Amino acid sequence: FVTTPIFYVNANPHLGHLYSATIADALHRFKKIQRPDSETIFSTGTDEHGLKIQQAASNLNKSPRVFCDGYSAKFRDLFNSYDINYTHFIRTTENDHLNAVQHFLGTLISRDYIYKGEYSGWYCVSDESFLTESQVTNKSTPDGVVKVSVESGHRVEWNSETNYKFKLSQLEADLTYWLKDNNRVKPRRFLHDLRNMVGRGLVDLSVSRPRERVTWGAPFPNDDHHTVYVWVDALVNYLTAAGYPKNPSIWPPDVQVLGKDILQFHGVFWPALLIAAGLEPPRQLLVHSHWTVDGVKMSKSLGNVVCPLDMRESMTAEGVRYLLLRQGTPHADGSWRTKESISMLNADLADALGNLVHRCTGKSLNKAQVFPALSNNFLDNSSHVKVLLEILEPLKDEVAHCYEEFHFYQGIDKIMSMVRCANLMVQEEKPWTLKDQPEKLGSVLHLALSAGRAAAIMLLPVVPLYASRLLDTLAVPECERTWDCILDYPCVTRAPRALGKRMAPFKKINV
Repeated sequence: FVTTPIFYVNANPHLGHLYSATIADALHRFKKIQRPDSETIFSTGTDEHGLKIQQAASNLNKSPRVFCDGYSAKFRDLFNSYDINYTHFIRTTENDHLNAVQHFLGTLISRDYIYKGEYSGWYCVSDESFLTESQVTNKSTPDGVVKVSVESGHRVEWNSETNYKFKLSQLEADLTYWLKDNNRVKPRRFLHDLRNMVGRGLVDLSVSRPRERVTWGAPFPNDDHHTVYVWVDALVNYLTAAGYPKNPSIWPPDVQVLGKDILQFHGVFWPALLIAAGLEPPRQLLVHSHWTVDGVKMSKSLGNVVCPLDMRESMTAEGVRYLLLRQGTPHADGSWRTKESISMLNADLADALGNLVHRCTGKSLNKAQVFPALSNNFLDNSSHVKVLLEILEPLKDEVAHCYEEFHFYQGIDKIMSMVRCANLMVQEEKPWTLKDQPEKLGSVLHLALSAGRAAAIMLLPVVPLYASRLLDTLAVPECERTWDCILDYPCVTRAPRALGKRMAPFKKINV
């Protein structure tokens, strides 16, 4: 059970949204390749309530529902175009979710975790978040000094209102216990952040807004004068995906992918709400950092916002997926540098992997158009082959470990190192000179194609369409595209097998 956050529909989807979705998609695909018959959920979706949506729709003279329909469709279209293979797309305006929210809050009320009280403090409309005095600071603007959120820099306003509150302060011991597991949150730096948040003490959380202020929200149970606080509404989407309030088909989530800017909501509020409702909190949170452009934070005012749709046109969806996972590191902000990214894409997918498979399936070297047999004698007499086999043998487990630790960039690096070694073996063995030695020629091609086959299977979570095309070229049946089958080749007992339809390699992109 893998999740992304649901994404707020006040603006077009950006690179950060795609990054979250691509990480989660790669994790989900990896687990399916490891255990093809397992039942899985991969949920994403859109967060469609709150004051910010209400105001944005009003500014455009649209109803909130029409406004949300348009932006939600943009997220769905983007994810579909990047082959994000979700099983559930949750919209917080749909009836199944609204019913789940009602039942969840009803459970908290019945368990005496909700009470009515007064709230006076700072509220950030842009972040839809209540803030303490320590979470705001002064900022000089052309209009004078204003209060802003320390974390986001967005302007805050002072609110005094009656609302319903959740007894978050009573859950400190439970959260401390949940966070004792050193693997609960990855990377470890974010686990320390959460432990510090809880260690400083918790205050009760407002879980409703007066309807006179926020009309566009989920109804609060048994009180028409209030709507549900948008973040509580949004967090329940994970339960909706699992089939709540019926017995969830899979619970709790195994991995919840999120950006570092929403750590408190997922690492403090969410597990506390679940514990209070008598439900198990998530097994693990994967927190990723953000993307900059050439080391500078993306900003509309700077004109450096990277549009995923434009990137798909220039680099292909597979290329962008590859670069996000190849260059992105969860523990530190990534810097999107277009020229360097294109050079890496050309070097890895076109020159290294594409060239390896393409030239060894071409008719000039492979006249019979087969995945040829392997000779034992060849294995014993080639030092270049021994080096390749030494790299290939432990690779399946090494890459699996990297993926399981969410270090896709390290796993991909190991795969490409093996591919480069295979290309070196081909160069050293010079198959174009072996037309009079068919057994040796076949063995060189067998090893090269075995390396390409292994790389393609291990890259299925990363570039599923491109990897699938390579495997189609090699006529690898679907039942062999699993993690357990990676090392079925090279193998001396395998008879020659006809190749499939030869696909064009990854097309190089002009820098």
